[in-house]
Amino acid sequence: MTGLYNPPPIGVFDSGVGGLSVLKAIRAQLPAQPVLYFADQAHVPYGSRTLEEVRAFSSVITKFLLGLGSAMIVVACNTASAAALQDLREEFPDTHFVGMEPAVKPAAEQTLTGVVGVLATPATFQGRLYSSVVERFAKDVILLQDTCPGLVKEIEKGSLDGSVTRRILENAIRPMLAQRIDTIVLGCTHYPFVIPLIREIAGEGVSVIDPAPSIARQTRRVLDSLGIVQPADFHAEVRYFTSGAPDELKKLLPMLMGEKGTVQGLRWDGGQLKTI
Repeated sequence: MTGLYNPPPIGVFDSGVGGLSVLKAIRAQLPAQPVLYFADQAHVPYGSRTLEEVRAFSSVITKFLLGLGSAMIVVACNTASAAALQDLREEFPDTHFVGMEPAVKPAAEQTLTGVVGVLATPATFQGRLYSSVVERFAKDVILLQDTCPGLVKEIEKGSLDGSVTRRILENAIRPMLAQRIDTIVLGCTHYPFVIPLIREIAGEGVSVIDPAPSIARQTRRVLDSLGIVQPADFHAEVRYFTSGAPDELKKLLPMLMGEKGTVQGLRWDGGQLKTI
């Protein structure tokens, strides 16, 4: 490992605040690594958009983060990973990417009932990545899927245990419980923020798989291979950017990240990101 005085940052992006669940895990494992976090809140949720739209957004955001000196890019969004990760790797062949993959494999390995629930967005379920994972690892497992309509919007508002959030999750999980699921896969980075409520509804006998820690470990492996992992003896800066309302994101940081931060507003103009 090499200690650098001015190490290059990690670029992390999501459609909104969901990627903060991944960022929080990265901060826990790599506290001294500077990070650039972009929330495309002008376009949230990605899950209801076409794959072509998500690919276009992801390309522009990647260019923006690389332009600020990012050493690697973490696509902290299941929808963007499903829609765009392969294309991003082809468009930016010299850039290291870490993306989200639905944790179907560990769920299939640990389930005792053979029935697994997957909560994700429509675009994630439609993507090549999800179908590939299912084909490779879940042939002998029953997967029950739900898109949890409206859940991302509630989490974006900071409503982690409100009545609407509870109703959405109960509508998704209770029919799965009736079919004997014993494992729930979180296929959207927004959803770890409602794990306490999911566990309350599902009960103690159901495991909930949060992919964020494994994504943080993979991020560390990539940084280690590049020789830029920083000694964990201080907390580096996170620079936050949003295409939405900066003040709204700033208000949510203490709740979702456990720390405050400054937020720079950006706007989409002619398919490009520009500073407000």
